[in-house]
Amino acid sequence: MSSILNTILNAFKIHELRRKILFTILIIIIYRIAAYIPVSGVNLEQLRGILSGNQFLGLIDIFTGGTLANFSVISLGLNPYINASIIIQVLTMAFPKLEELSKEGEQGRAKINQYTRFLTVPLAILQAIAMFVLLRNQGLIEILAPLQVLTIIISLVGGTLFLMWLGELLTERGIGNGISLLIFVGIVARAPVVLFQTLSVVEREQVVNILIFVALAILITAAIVFVNEAKRQIMVQYARRFVGNREANTSYTYLPLRLNQAGVIPIIFAVSLVLLPSFAGQFLSQLPQNGLQIVGRFLQVNFNANSLAYNLTFFLLVIGFTYFYTAVIFNPTKIADEMKKSGSFIPGIRPGGATATYLNYILLRITLAGAVFLGLLAVLPSVVSSLTGISTLVLGGTSILIVVSVILETAKQFESKLIEQSYEGFLRR
Repeated sequence: MSSILNTILNAFKIHELRRKILFTILIIIIYRIAAYIPVSGVNLEQLRGILSGNQFLGLIDIFTGGTLANFSVISLGLNPYINASIIIQVLTMAFPKLEELSKEGEQGRAKINQYTRFLTVPLAILQAIAMFVLLRNQGLIEILAPLQVLTIIISLVGGTLFLMWLGELLTERGIGNGISLLIFVGIVARAPVVLFQTLSVVEREQVVNILIFVALAILITAAIVFVNEAKRQIMVQYARRFVGNREANTSYTYLPLRLNQAGVIPIIFAVSLVLLPSFAGQFLSQLPQNGLQIVGRFLQVNFNANSLAYNLTFFLLVIGFTYFYTAVIFNPTKIADEMKKSGSFIPGIRPGGATATYLNYILLRITLAGAVFLGLLAVLPSVVSSLTGISTLVLGGTSILIVVSVILETAKQFESKLIEQSYEGFLRR
């Protein structure tokens, strides 16, 4: 504990880090203030009552940091932006022009980010309309004039764009990944409310189940830390060098391949998509057409948080996004080319294409282990919830995954900033 405090105190002595920390805190405060700015026209007391009894809506409320319970201007959260990111990344792999653009360095990434922002707007409009219709059909919103309806939709869309802007500012000027950090803050802010609800409704005979749940949460946290830190070290040898007529000592290094290259992103992507069938079911079941109502009820029954279809879909999405995002951020061919240019090679493997094939071979296998681990942890809380009967903690495992992963990633970035500043101070001397 003392070492952590010393690290924080040392960070505040460095102007650049102090500025980043204070900016991060400022953005988080603005985010939490926005969570309590309500959109007019909604019965909040009745809405909170429905959230406490509706597992799906309660699930959304947790991931938006309680903004849905307040029906704030940021009630949609970052879901439209995350969905837009998924679509753009899929299109990048499907269309050669976008793929070439993604390889153009900082300028190409800036254009792709711009396309993601553009796509976020129509997705946010669609989700805002669906949210409005869903709440109106639940009797939470009275029949309003068209101008009032337009005001609610614009407020929700504007809140999502504001949240997206805060996340990008946080990534650029703060510490850590802004989008992940905002989701982390929302979950942490909502956690005490969920725990209080659990303790208020739990029966005496379920106290043992809560203790089991807490013990599992501790074990899950330890397992997440272990897997996030696990690496496959691949030895890399530099070509022989001659100084005069003498051969210089051959140097070795290691290329670390993380068991979980994608970090917390697969979970965030998977959660945003696995909620869509339930959301569509809630929406369709309220429509007057009988056919659409049947489809809506089918989705509601088969994609609730404890159903087999929901958990199987969640599991497969986590595995799929782990592979997908790993392929986006780690390119074996590029690594092999850079190694060849620098005169380094993996002992026993020819430089160039053979090295890329070998790295891809290793990466596919270690990523499978990491992906299966994340997928099992994602569905484990639902299984435990079914066994213990504590439904209010059904999101525990996914929340722990996000919280622990974001803490680890942010801590690593913070540590790298400290080392970077130390080197800069050394060079000035």
